[in-house]
Amino acid sequence: MQLQDIEEARERISEQIEHTPCVRSATLSAMTGADIYLKFENLQFTASFKERGALNCLLQLTSEQKQNGVIAMSAGNHAQAVAYHCKRLGIPACIVMPRYTPDAKVEQTRVHDAEIILHGRVFDETLTFTQALAKERKMTLVHPFDDVRVIAGQGTVGLEIMEQIPDVEMIVVPVGGGGLIGGVSTAAKSVRPEVVVIGVQMQRFPST
Repeated sequence: MQLQDIEEARERISEQIEHTPCVRSATLSAMTGADIYLKFENLQFTASFKERGALNCLLQLTSEQKQNGVIAMSAGNHAQAVAYHCKRLGIPACIVMPRYTPDAKVEQTRVHDAEIILHGRVFDETLTFTQALAKERKMTLVHPFDDVRVIAGQGTVGLEIMEQIPDVEMIVVPVGGGGLIGGVSTAAKSVRPEVVVIGVQMQRFPST
Protein backbone atom coordinates (compact mmCIF):
# COMPACT_ATOMS: atom_id res chain seq x y z
CA MET A 1 0.00 0.00 0.00
CA GLN A 2 1.18 3.50 -0.85
CA LEU A 3 0.22 7.08 -0.10
CA GLN A 4 -1.76 7.19 -3.34
CA ASP A 5 -4.09 4.46 -2.03
CA ILE A 6 -4.85 6.56 1.04
CA GLU A 7 -5.34 9.73 -0.98
CA GLU A 8 -7.77 7.89 -3.25
CA ALA A 9 -9.57 6.52 -0.21
CA ARG A 10 -10.00 10.01 1.18
CA GLU A 11 -11.47 11.26 -2.09
CA ARG A 12 -13.78 8.23 -2.16
CA ILE A 13 -15.18 8.56 1.38
CA SER A 14 -14.84 12.30 1.90
CA GLU A 15 -18.51 13.19 1.53
CA GLN A 16 -19.73 10.36 3.77
CA ILE A 17 -17.63 10.56 6.94
CA GLU A 18 -16.75 13.29 9.43
CA HIS A 19 -13.48 15.19 9.08
CA THR A 20 -12.73 15.16 12.78
CA PRO A 21 -10.88 17.91 14.65
CA CYS A 22 -7.49 17.53 16.29
CA VAL A 23 -7.64 19.53 19.53
CA ARG A 24 -4.93 20.38 22.05
CA SER A 25 -5.50 18.80 25.48
CA ALA A 26 -4.51 21.22 28.22
CA THR A 27 -4.67 18.45 30.83
CA LEU A 28 -2.47 15.93 29.02
CA SER A 29 -0.08 18.66 27.90
CA ALA A 30 0.37 19.80 31.51
CA MET A 31 0.90 16.20 32.68
CA THR A 32 3.56 15.43 30.07
CA GLY A 33 5.25 18.75 29.47
CA ALA A 34 4.54 18.43 25.74
CA ASP A 35 1.87 19.75 23.41
CA ILE A 36 -0.61 16.87 23.21
CA TYR A 37 -3.41 16.85 20.67
CA LEU A 38 -6.34 14.44 20.50
CA LYS A 39 -7.97 13.30 17.25
CA PHE A 40 -11.71 13.15 17.94
CA GLU A 41 -12.74 10.10 15.92
CA ASN A 42 -15.53 9.56 18.44
CA LEU A 43 -17.42 12.18 16.43
CA GLN A 44 -18.04 9.67 13.64
CA PHE A 45 -21.66 8.46 13.55
CA THR A 46 -20.75 5.12 15.14
CA ALA A 47 -18.15 6.83 17.39
CA SER A 48 -15.11 5.12 15.83
CA PHE A 49 -12.50 5.49 13.08
CA LYS A 50 -13.61 2.05 11.84
CA GLU A 51 -16.14 3.73 9.56
CA ARG A 52 -13.36 5.00 7.30
CA GLY A 53 -11.97 1.59 6.39
CA ALA A 54 -15.33 -0.15 6.19
CA LEU A 55 -16.77 2.51 3.90
CA ASN A 56 -13.70 2.59 1.64
CA CYS A 57 -14.03 -1.16 1.17
CA LEU A 58 -17.78 -1.10 0.54
CA LEU A 59 -17.52 1.65 -2.08
CA GLN A 60 -15.18 -0.51 -4.17
CA LEU A 61 -17.47 -3.54 -4.39
CA THR A 62 -18.73 -4.66 -7.77
CA SER A 63 -22.46 -4.65 -8.54
CA GLU A 64 -22.54 -8.42 -8.10
CA GLN A 65 -20.77 -8.24 -4.75
CA LYS A 66 -23.19 -5.59 -3.54
CA GLN A 67 -26.13 -7.75 -4.58
CA ASN A 68 -24.75 -10.83 -2.81
CA GLY A 69 -24.01 -8.82 0.31
CA VAL A 70 -21.08 -8.64 2.71
CA ILE A 71 -20.10 -10.44 5.88
CA ALA A 72 -17.87 -9.24 8.70
CA MET A 73 -16.69 -10.48 12.07
CA SER A 74 -16.32 -8.11 14.99
CA ALA A 75 -17.21 -7.67 18.63
CA GLY A 76 -18.08 -4.00 18.28
CA ASN A 77 -16.86 -0.97 16.34
CA HIS A 78 -16.14 -2.65 13.00
CA ALA A 79 -19.46 -4.47 13.19
CA GLN A 80 -21.36 -1.24 13.69
CA ALA A 81 -19.41 0.55 10.97
CA VAL A 82 -20.10 -2.14 8.36
CA ALA A 83 -23.75 -2.50 9.36
CA TYR A 84 -24.36 1.27 9.36
CA HIS A 85 -22.84 1.95 5.95
CA CYS A 86 -24.36 -1.17 4.41
CA LYS A 87 -27.78 0.09 5.43
CA ARG A 88 -27.00 3.51 3.93
CA LEU A 89 -25.79 1.96 0.67
CA GLY A 90 -28.49 -0.71 0.42
CA ILE A 91 -26.08 -3.64 0.77
CA PRO A 92 -27.20 -6.77 2.68
CA ALA A 93 -24.96 -7.37 5.69
CA CYS A 94 -24.28 -10.32 7.96
CA ILE A 95 -22.24 -9.70 11.10
CA VAL A 96 -20.68 -12.57 13.04
CA MET A 97 -19.89 -11.69 16.65
CA PRO A 98 -18.19 -13.79 19.35
CA ARG A 99 -20.55 -15.28 21.91
CA TYR A 100 -19.11 -13.11 24.70
CA THR A 101 -20.06 -9.85 22.93
CA PRO A 102 -22.04 -7.60 25.34
CA ASP A 103 -25.74 -7.36 24.57
CA ALA A 104 -25.47 -3.58 24.18
CA LYS A 105 -23.01 -3.94 21.29
CA VAL A 106 -25.11 -6.61 19.65
CA GLU A 107 -28.19 -4.39 19.76
CA GLN A 108 -26.25 -1.33 18.55
CA THR A 109 -25.33 -3.37 15.49
CA ARG A 110 -28.74 -4.95 15.00
CA VAL A 111 -30.38 -1.52 14.86
CA HIS A 112 -28.82 -1.07 11.41
CA ASP A 113 -30.83 -4.05 10.08
CA ALA A 114 -27.86 -6.40 9.75
CA GLU A 115 -28.23 -10.14 10.30
CA ILE A 116 -26.43 -11.01 13.55
CA ILE A 117 -24.87 -14.41 14.24
CA LEU A 118 -23.19 -15.16 17.57
CA HIS A 119 -20.45 -17.77 17.17
CA GLY A 120 -17.08 -18.58 18.68
CA ARG A 121 -15.33 -17.97 21.98
CA VAL A 122 -12.17 -16.36 20.57
CA PHE A 123 -11.43 -14.23 17.49
CA ASP A 124 -9.76 -17.00 15.46
CA GLU A 125 -12.73 -19.30 15.96
CA THR A 126 -15.13 -16.57 14.88
CA LEU A 127 -12.96 -15.75 11.86
CA THR A 128 -12.80 -19.36 10.66
CA PHE A 129 -16.58 -19.67 10.89
CA THR A 130 -17.06 -16.34 9.09
CA GLN A 131 -14.74 -17.29 6.23
CA ALA A 132 -16.58 -20.57 5.71
CA LEU A 133 -19.98 -18.85 5.77
CA ALA A 134 -18.78 -16.19 3.32
CA LYS A 135 -17.78 -18.91 0.86
CA GLU A 136 -21.04 -20.80 1.37
CA ARG A 137 -23.22 -17.73 0.82
CA LYS A 138 -20.97 -16.12 -1.81
CA MET A 139 -20.71 -12.98 0.32
CA THR A 140 -17.72 -10.62 0.38
CA LEU A 141 -15.71 -10.63 3.60
CA VAL A 142 -14.97 -7.17 4.98
CA HIS A 143 -12.08 -7.96 7.31
CA PRO A 144 -11.62 -5.57 10.25
CA PHE A 145 -7.92 -4.99 9.53
CA ASP A 146 -6.34 -7.48 7.11
CA ASP A 147 -7.50 -5.76 3.91
CA VAL A 148 -5.64 -3.08 1.96
CA ARG A 149 -8.89 -1.20 1.29
CA VAL A 150 -9.66 -1.08 5.00
CA ILE A 151 -6.11 -0.03 5.93
CA ALA A 152 -6.17 2.74 3.30
CA GLY A 153 -9.44 4.02 4.73
CA GLN A 154 -8.01 4.12 8.25
CA GLY A 155 -4.95 5.88 6.83
CA THR A 156 -7.08 8.94 6.07
CA VAL A 157 -6.84 9.68 9.81
CA GLY A 158 -3.09 10.11 9.29
CA LEU A 159 -3.55 12.44 6.32
CA GLU A 160 -5.84 14.67 8.35
CA ILE A 161 -3.39 14.76 11.27
CA MET A 162 -0.53 15.82 9.00
CA GLU A 163 -2.65 18.64 7.61
CA GLN A 164 -4.01 19.75 10.96
CA ILE A 165 -0.63 19.68 12.76
CA PRO A 166 2.05 20.05 10.05
CA ASP A 167 4.91 20.14 12.58
CA VAL A 168 3.79 17.04 14.52
CA GLU A 169 6.77 15.10 15.91
CA MET A 170 5.13 11.94 17.22
CA ILE A 171 1.82 10.15 16.68
CA VAL A 172 0.61 7.65 19.27
CA VAL A 173 -1.75 5.06 17.80
CA PRO A 174 -3.76 2.32 19.56
CA VAL A 175 -3.03 -1.13 18.16
CA GLY A 176 -5.53 -3.96 17.93
CA GLY A 177 -5.33 -5.79 14.62
CA GLY A 178 -2.95 -3.20 13.16
CA GLY A 179 -5.12 -1.63 10.46
CA LEU A 180 -5.12 1.85 11.97
CA ILE A 181 -1.39 2.06 12.68
CA GLY A 182 -0.62 0.57 9.27
CA GLY A 183 -2.61 3.27 7.52
CA VAL A 184 -1.59 6.16 9.77
CA SER A 185 2.12 5.34 9.65
CA THR A 186 2.05 4.99 5.85
CA ALA A 187 0.32 8.37 5.48
CA ALA A 188 2.42 10.21 8.08
CA LYS A 189 5.82 8.91 7.00
CA SER A 190 5.05 9.46 3.32
CA VAL A 191 4.46 13.14 4.09
CA ARG A 192 7.25 13.54 6.70
CA PRO A 193 9.59 10.54 7.11
CA GLU A 194 11.00 11.90 10.37
CA VAL A 195 7.66 11.59 12.18
CA VAL A 196 7.80 8.95 14.93
CA VAL A 197 4.79 6.62 15.14
CA ILE A 198 4.29 4.74 18.42
CA GLY A 199 1.83 1.85 18.81
CA VAL A 200 0.20 1.30 22.19
CA GLN A 201 -1.99 -1.48 23.54
CA MET A 202 -4.08 -2.13 26.64
CA GLN A 203 -2.16 -3.91 29.38
CA ARG A 204 -5.10 -6.24 30.13
CA PHE A 205 -5.64 -7.11 26.45
CA PRO A 206 -2.18 -7.13 24.79
CA SER A 207 -3.33 -8.01 21.29
CA THR A 208 0.02 -7.17 19.71
